[in-house]
Amino acid sequence: MYYVYILESETTGKLYIGQTDDPDKRLQDHNRGASPYTRGKGPWKRIFLKAFSTRSESLAYEKKLKSWKSSQRIKAMIARGAVG
Repeated sequence: MYYVYILESETTGKLYIGQTDDPDKRLQDHNRGASPYTRGKGPWKRIFLKAFSTRSESLAYEKKLKSWKSSQRIKAMIARGAVG
């Protein structure tokens, strides 16, 4: 399984969108500073997770979410359950 996840910084409110085959390990990686983009901007909490059977599906969905470009839009869609 592959997953698309959205993290939110507990300090800045910024979002990070990514994909992985191990979402729990990836969240730990972000919180320990292993990712250059998220380093120093945490702690991070996962606010969205969606599973896919193939990596190509998860990459396409990740690209779709990143194309929205608006944190407010993404958060509103998560709150309404409309992401996905």
